[in-house]
Amino acid sequence: MTKKIRNFDLKQIEESGQCFRMKMTDSSHAVNIAGGRIVEIRQITDDTFEFDCSEEEFNNVWYDYFDLSTDYDTFISSIPKDDEFLQKAAQYGRGIRILKQEPFETLITFIISQRKSIPAIKTSVEKLCRLCGNEITGGIYAFPEPKAVAGLSDADLASCSLGYRAGYVKKAAEAVYRGDADLSAMGTLSDADLFNRLKEFTGVGDKVANCVMLFAYHRIAAFPVDVWISRIIDQYYGGKFPVGLYEGYAGVIQQYMFYYRTMMK
Repeated sequence: MTKKIRNFDLKQIEESGQCFRMKMTDSSHAVNIAGGRIVEIRQITDDTFEFDCSEEEFNNVWYDYFDLSTDYDTFISSIPKDDEFLQKAAQYGRGIRILKQEPFETLITFIISQRKSIPAIKTSVEKLCRLCGNEITGGIYAFPEPKAVAGLSDADLASCSLGYRAGYVKKAAEAVYRGDADLSAMGTLSDADLFNRLKEFTGVGDKVANCVMLFAYHRIAAFPVDVWISRIIDQYYGGKFPVGLYEGYAGVIQQYMFYYRTMMK
């Protein structure tokens, strides 16, 4: 099934640091695992893509997951012409879209992400999926359910190369499995309340809470600040980024900044 899509680049999304189960199999093919499903996508031209799924699955699952209803040109066009860094960043990463991912997977993977490189995060996440996720097909596993992660032993968690994050992962899974934290109900909270509620999870600070808000709950006003963003703000904005210029969609701008800076390193 072929679709025309503007501002959509498989490699840029895969490298953007917002998801850890998308993999480029070559320069124009990607495999993505989400919600217990697998989709293969081929980039035919700059704006033409082939999805190996039915029209119904595309419309009911992947259209929303990849945020294809949003006009990202609007975000890009709002950037001041005299902001040379951000103009370059947005043009460089204009194929990035903010994915709408499953909250439990996003919470756990961003707890794991702390002080890890993207390849190392992907390795740990894959180990966890193989350890206790349900097999979808042919050795490919879904992200595990809260019950499965909560039931893992310390040795099991250690085998996933989680380091000090292992305890955080287990406590988060236990809270969700027991019902102490209802991730679905949390989606009805205001941005401020959702941020504070996410920070109640052990091991979740400002950066991880903002990432979960942005990449699971699609709160695109969230603006995660990590070491890369801090360096940009110090180098190009004198220590203070004008987040208010991008009220309501600063998270999209953050992704352009993050991706461009990490690719420049």
